[in-house]
Formats: sequence, C-alpha cells, structure tokens
Amino acid sequence: MTDDILFSVRNGVATIQLNRPKALNALTHDMCVPLERHLRDWAKDPAVKAVIIKGSGEKAFCAGGDIRKLADREPGGAEYRRSFWHDEYRCNTLIGEFPKPFIALVDGIFMGGGVGLSVHGSHRIISEYAHFAMPETGIGLFPDVGGTYFLPRCPGELGTYLGLTGTRLKGADIIAAGVATHFVPREKMAALEEALVAAAPADKAAVDAVVARFAADPGPSALAQAKPQIDRLFSGATVAEIMTALEADGSDFAQEQARTIRAKSPTSVKLTFAQLRRGRSLSLRDCMRLEWRMCNHVAEGHDFYEGVRAVIIDKDHHPKWQPATLEAVSDAEIEKYFEPVPQGELQFD
Repeated sequence: MTDDILFSVRNGVATIQLNRPKALNALTHDMCVPLERHLRDWAKDPAVKAVIIKGSGEKAFCAGGDIRKLADREPGGAEYRRSFWHDEYRCNTLIGEFPKPFIALVDGIFMGGGVGLSVHGSHRIISEYAHFAMPETGIGLFPDVGGTYFLPRCPGELGTYLGLTGTRLKGADIIAAGVATHFVPREKMAALEEALVAAAPADKAAVDAVVARFAADPGPSALAQAKPQIDRLFSGATVAEIMTALEADGSDFAQEQARTIRAKSPTSVKLTFAQLRRGRSLSLRDCMRLEWRMCNHVAEGHDFYEGVRAVIIDKDHHPKWQPATLEAVSDAEIEKYFEPVPQGELQFD
C-alpha cells in the first residue's frame, strides 16, 4: 500500500485523497492499483453510499499522470507505460460507470489524468483556484483518460477547441464547458465535505441538496461569450478546414488559436481531431478501448518523447516534431493509430 493515495470511510461516505502535494498530486501506477480495487469494492458495498475524491495541499487536485516516468525510455519503461495506461483507463471507466454518487472536490490544478479522475463522476465541484486543461497535443500525446468521450460532449465545438489548443480554463469557464457541475469557494470546501459526510447522500438529488447550501455564482464566462465564434471556427470536417477558417479570420482570437495549433505536435493535432470526431458516437467503454490502442501506438513513435523532453525535462520549449507540419501528416498515418495492438484490447472485467 502506498501513502501517495489514502482511503477512508466515514458514516457511509468513502473518501479518496490524492497525497503527493509536492508533485501536484500527479498520478502513478502505484496509485491506480489500489484505487481500482477500492472502487470495485465500494461499488458493491451497501454500507458505502457515496464517494468523495480530493487532493492534498492547496495547489492541485491532480496535475495529471507522472509524465516524466511515462516517457522513461530506460529498460522497464515500456512495461510501466502499458501497466499505467491500462489500469488508469480502467479506473476512469469505473468512475464513469459508478453506481453511486461520485463527488470530486477540485480545489487547484486538474489536468490530464486529474481530469480523468473527476470529469466522469456525477458531481465535479470546483473552487476559484481550479485550473483545467487537456494540454496533451503540446507533448505529442492526445487528450486521453476519456477525452474521447467527454470532450465531444462539451457544448458545441468547445471540446474540439479545448482538445486541439490545450487552452486552460478557470472558474465560470470550466462550468460553461460542462467539465464542472458546481462552483463552491475554497473557504467553504471543507464545510461542504463535512456536510456530505454527515448527510451520507445516496443519490444525485440528495447530493445536489447538500451542495446547494454551499454553491455560489462563479460570475460571467468569457468562454460562453466566445462560444458562437468557437463553434463557427472549429466546426470543420478536417483539421485543414479548421486551420483555413482560423487563418482567414481577421480576429485576434482566431489568429492566436491558429498560431497555438501550429506550435503543437502536428501528428497529435490530427490524431486528436480524428479521435474526438469518432468519440461523438461511442460509449465510454468503446472510447477507452480506442484510447488504449492509441496510446500504445503513440508510445512507439517520436513526438511523445520529444514533447516531454522539450516541455517537461529540458524546458527549452522548442520540440522538433516529426513530421514538422500539419500538411505533412497524412490521413493514412493517422488511421494506423486506431488499429488493434499486439497487447490486445483493453479489458474491463
């Protein structure tokens, strides 16, 4: 058992605490294994009425997977990547299918893997310190942990915009994107948690009633105001159509998004677009099966390791992508990422 993730049950309410505050509660494989076991047990335990998940410290709920370790190309790295993604995706699916209220208290950064531990739950409650992003196209990956499922279900084309650009959101914008369900100020988060434990709510309506006592207005959303423009610019049937729309538009917003996308991994951008369009019609399980194939193919390529080197390890922020431009990435190459892998399909039961 690792102290990096803590489990407890009080008054029929189970609590998961991500406990790596110095590492922004980044998720590791050693955390995924007991998490999956507890989720399976609690789903069947009639004494457990609801589950709360939260992070330690004031900076982060969970900043994502431990990317440095995932990009380790030393002996054993490949097996670690496969084991981590396999068990992480199973946890994401368990959360999405959990038969009881699953309540994420998000007070700080939540990106990548941290989003996977929260966005699929019944209640995603953010504070004014919550920062959301799915920045994977900037490190040669793709928005995984169920991004195939939840991003296409954001209003309009917001999911396409967030997936391709990796844009960070705060406060009211996270609510507007549908990533969070409620806003509760940090000063009331601890009291909300205690109220949930005292109430032991066994269904969505009972949780809503408790949260309503603490919820506040997050204020106006700039993202909501920009949504008509985003819907128009990001509705193209291909990445090329989106880039044409952005680069032909005279607005500062459109030009900034075009520059942002051009700086990302071209392969990741095209892969993400194809992923999100597929995800519109897939179940959560089928989305996770697709991501399992994709991550194993990505691990065999160049851009993931180069992106992690440039952004996280050396921090020179000058990755050398291969291919180097969107135009050089063929549709045929992208299709290969969706093909079955030698490791077999992702299994859930």
